[in-house]
Amino acid sequence: MTEFNDKKDSNVGLGNNNTAQKVIVVNVAKQQLSLRQLSLPKPSLPKPSLRKLAISQNIDQNNPSHIQQYSEVIRNFDISTAKNGIGSQEGSYCTPLGKHSIAAKIGTDLPINSVFVAREPTGEIYSEQLGQQYPDRDWILTRILRLQGCEEGVNKGHNELGCCDSYQRYIYIHGTPDTEPMGVPLSHGCVRMRNTDLIWLYEQVEQGTPVYITAS
Repeated sequence: MTEFNDKKDSNVGLGNNNTAQKVIVVNVAKQQLSLRQLSLPKPSLPKPSLRKLAISQNIDQNNPSHIQQYSEVIRNFDISTAKNGIGSQEGSYCTPLGKHSIAAKIGTDLPINSVFVAREPTGEIYSEQLGQQYPDRDWILTRILRLQGCEEGVNKGHNELGCCDSYQRYIYIHGTPDTEPMGVPLSHGCVRMRNTDLIWLYEQVEQGTPVYITAS
């Protein structure tokens, strides 16, 4: 993980003429997740400058490259996405691309390394011994940020090949055992994070926070 600026106040350093929104950008190629702060001119300003007006008109909030261009990095994290690569079809075990949002936050105040099955805490706390006891389990630990797709036929609903819905495919950002490597695509489709990193991220975002998953 690389820390750039540990900000809790989403309006720090923005001035009075901007409104801020926190967004998550997942870069599959770099195996990196960035929490970013997107600054937009307030639409109610009586006389916006030409520059701010041009920026507000040019930002495509469905375009991850625009989001990265007009946002400030708060923190970067190493992650692990799907071993099978990118894709949106049900049963592919791939990580879907495109615009998403956080549909649910699960696990508030639970101990680090808490184990989840079907989004419910089992009461177990992951340990090396538990991992050896159940070597085939796909461990989902500590917190869950459940994602929903925002692009019909891309990561939401169905396309010509069938279901491509990230919510129905149970795509999460979640914790994983510390023995699992980051920076290497090894998941079954979700975005894996270090547990301490995930706890920090979980506290910074809310239901509805945009999540952009990009291949570059």
